[in-house]
Amino acid sequence: MRNAKCKMQNGNGVTKARRPHRLCFVFAFCILHFALVSALLTAAGCSQRAASSESGFLVVAQRTSPNSLDPRLASDEATARIGQLVFSALLSIGDDLRPRPQLAERLDNPDPLHYIAHLRHGVKFHDGHELSSRDVTYTYAMFLDPAYVSPYKGAFTALRSVRAIDDYTVEFELKAPFGAFPMQLVPIPIVPAGRSDEMKTHPIGTGPYKFVRYAVDDQLVLAAFDGYFEGAPANRGLILRVIPDDTMRGLELRKKTVDVTVNDMSPDIVHGLEERGDVIVKRAPGLDFSYIGINMQDAVLKDRRVRYAIGYAINREAIIKYLRRDLARPAFGLVPPSGWAFEPDVFTFSYDPARAMALLDEAGYRDPDGPAGPLPRLALTLKIGTSEETRLQGTAIQQDLAKIGIALDVRSYETATLFADLVRGDFQLSNPQWVGGAVLDPDILRRVFHSSQVPPAGFNRGRYSNPEVDRLLDVAEAAVSEADRKKYYSAVQKLVAEDAPYIPIWNRVNYIMAQPTLSGLHLNPISDFIALKDVKKG
Repeated sequence: MRNAKCKMQNGNGVTKARRPHRLCFVFAFCILHFALVSALLTAAGCSQRAASSESGFLVVAQRTSPNSLDPRLASDEATARIGQLVFSALLSIGDDLRPRPQLAERLDNPDPLHYIAHLRHGVKFHDGHELSSRDVTYTYAMFLDPAYVSPYKGAFTALRSVRAIDDYTVEFELKAPFGAFPMQLVPIPIVPAGRSDEMKTHPIGTGPYKFVRYAVDDQLVLAAFDGYFEGAPANRGLILRVIPDDTMRGLELRKKTVDVTVNDMSPDIVHGLEERGDVIVKRAPGLDFSYIGINMQDAVLKDRRVRYAIGYAINREAIIKYLRRDLARPAFGLVPPSGWAFEPDVFTFSYDPARAMALLDEAGYRDPDGPAGPLPRLALTLKIGTSEETRLQGTAIQQDLAKIGIALDVRSYETATLFADLVRGDFQLSNPQWVGGAVLDPDILRRVFHSSQVPPAGFNRGRYSNPEVDRLLDVAEAAVSEADRKKYYSAVQKLVAEDAPYIPIWNRVNYIMAQPTLSGLHLNPISDFIALKDVKKG
């Protein structure tokens, strides 16, 4: 990596006298938090069995409820998980992060403007009717409807039309060449023709599980679909229990009232339960991406020197080691290191508080009362989610910024409220997370950083704009060969890293925690919930 003055400092001699004590408070708080968690886990009884009224069902703990039962509207991880379990798409993702057949037996590309999907025969929806090209054309026609609103709509601006050639063949026609088009098919669930409105209350798909019932903020029950085209699940169904509190999720695992959880436990609890030997923990490199998102229209943050000061002030190594318990690795940008288009030679931030303060001086935000004084140089607001590990990370970032004289007001919001504010651009700084499936193809760079992709068209929530980045993304979008696409996306990654509309923090290490009696546990790079279909209760 091309690292800017890469060195570690402890802040001595470059911070105000009182501020190192505030940083110590963060880690003291983390130690106290872990001690409390350990005590609670030790005190929890372990004689109960994971139980439900549905015999043979797996009880899966997760942090939040879905924002919607319709995965075409997914702007959150919980909704996306429903799509993975209840629905199927034309293509899915293999372990090599490339598209592979799912509902489509194959996808032909006879010329740059046409893709032909050949559907599997005999695939059944949960209501018993057979999948046909009518369902596929109905699903994708929604994205051509100007009145239809979906977070995925921006992925199909290049789509001119979709039509059925016969019952099992569908033709997609593009307005211009778009090399990333196959990847755009991966997250789109095929819904039954004419029944779009039902998906909000009673989703019907072709996936391994069928919808049974949903109690908002409590649990979602899914039964195994024996007619699933890739084979019936190894279990009888799933009960997705919503347990917002990190410690309570750990207690439920400890008591054996929960069978399994995937990437939904605080690192301290993972560490504690694993050390005790109460659960099985499996790890694998992941793609999820944590970052500081910046509102580029903010009067203070539009100054790149301020953004750089924030970047140099954050101690990523400490966050990964002490808060994440090494369940993460340093991130360098939106494209993951395992992606084929990843560009390693980009600008990255080192931990350098002295340089951060010099940049604030240069930007006109001088220390108003000297190194020992209590007054900050400036004040900013960080909006975050409600999970305990997110709040701890927000506190660590708050203390890092305090060391350079930035007073950071950390505000925690429920998922729906937080994302509504981000979509409106109602924030200065945010600390959300991109989940793995969203960053598989480098076209995500267009969806996030092209100036035309401000919500609701796309995910440019920070209102970032760079004409050269726009030009390169337009060229990359039209490129067909992988080599050409990589060349243009590499240039984009370098420019975006220099502009710093995002400050990368970490990429997740995926983990699955389960009762020792379970078998068939495995992880894929995107920690797709469909892997739960292979898990069997002992």
